[in-house]
Amino acid sequence: MPGECRAAAQAIPRPAPGKNFRMLLAFGFGFTARALARRWRARGLDVVGTARRGGETGESAAVAMLRFDAEAPLGALERALAGATHVLVSIPPAAGFGDAPAPAADLVLARLAAKISAAHNIQWLGYLSTTGVYGDRAGAWVDETSERRPGNPRSLRRAAVEDAWLSLWRERGVPVHVFRLAGIYGPGRSAFDQLRAGTAKRIDKPGQIFSRIHVEDIAGVLEASIARPRPGAIYNVADDAPAPAAEVVAHAAKLLGIAAPPLEPYDPERLSPMAREFYAETRRVRNERIKRELGVRLLHPDYRAGLAAILAASPPEAD
Repeated sequence: MPGECRAAAQAIPRPAPGKNFRMLLAFGFGFTARALARRWRARGLDVVGTARRGGETGESAAVAMLRFDAEAPLGALERALAGATHVLVSIPPAAGFGDAPAPAADLVLARLAAKISAAHNIQWLGYLSTTGVYGDRAGAWVDETSERRPGNPRSLRRAAVEDAWLSLWRERGVPVHVFRLAGIYGPGRSAFDQLRAGTAKRIDKPGQIFSRIHVEDIAGVLEASIARPRPGAIYNVADDAPAPAAEVVAHAAKLLGIAAPPLEPYDPERLSPMAREFYAETRRVRNERIKRELGVRLLHPDYRAGLAAILAASPPEAD
């Protein structure tokens, strides 16, 4: 069924009497959700994912996929939700969806908040947010106790939706956990891919620094939280070594044995709106809580380790 979700073609897993049943329902089957799903499937556990119409990926072949958007019928999803033991929400807030910033900005809350509240099998729910809610800190460190200062519309919506999900925990007892993700990279989404595509740039903006996290380490943090749930918890998910983006690109080029792109002076007028937003803020993100509370040991504690792992796993012909 190319280009379409298999909602009608695949049976939704059902809890089995006498079985330690675990089922992950992933709203938004994107880069991060797929990394977590691979771990679940490797252990023989059930996974249901959602995609917009025409949004299915080949990697979802072993996963029951359901259509979910603003208009999709909810019958199959409601059945999946009734049996789900773990729920991951990675769909970003939608600008202009509904009449209010939250919960209407969040498609899952807008359409399924009542059903989620009534789904008593849920043991853990993870909402993937962003460290962008901290706003610009001029390179200073932030942790989970830092005040949120979102400085752009996307981060404002994220902060509002965080609050809406946490309200579901406080008011309805839904076991919500919030994960504030730094910049995500991994196989197929790294400086190597930008260099190979000829789109990599090195912008020279003194003092600019970013935190990032390898997708497999995100999956590891989520699994650690599932093993040690603490509803209402908020976790920063970042590696140990914030660094300028230009430094990461230069190191990736060195690993590939090619020349790094030349440094370009920072000129917001020459950047895309998304890039201007990216370079408008700088902060360093602390990750001590995931280590202290969840016992996390990062596989890729800095971009050097992460890039080396990606390159080592790449097919020889790709290099």
